[in-house]
Amino acid sequence: MTAIRIRDAAPPDAEALAALAGQLGYPSGAAEVGSRLAFMAAHPALHAVYVAEDAQGAVAGWVHVFVSAHVESDPFAEIGGLVVDEQQRGAGVGEALVRRAEAWARARGLVHLRVRSNVTRERAHRFYERHGFVRHKEQVVLQKEVG
Repeated sequence: MTAIRIRDAAPPDAEALAALAGQLGYPSGAAEVGSRLAFMAAHPALHAVYVAEDAQGAVAGWVHVFVSAHVESDPFAEIGGLVVDEQQRGAGVGEALVRRAEAWARARGLVHLRVRSNVTRERAHRFYERHGFVRHKEQVVLQKEVG
């Protein structure tokens, strides 16, 4: 396993986080990501974003974890996004980020950590299953423009 350091994401990371999101098929600009990071930083009890740095200090991946609260169920933690640089995959970066998200959830008294993954991301499914996640349910996500 490569030497990896996990730390809180900071505004200067926006460009690197945006580039990694693009690798996963979610193109965003640094300004957009910076604005989103600012929103999450303003709500630290509900959101956290962590980056993984490699031995050279480059951002090798990131994870966003948040509290999901619903009327019909107890709150739980959810991974909103997890991306590891294509060149760093298989080196333990994703595992380190998942462990950090788990610790964040435990620190808030949450007993479950969930992640949603596109049905086409079979490699991601295997990764999560290797790290103790079990399939909970399948669903359809519907979206409507309201603004």
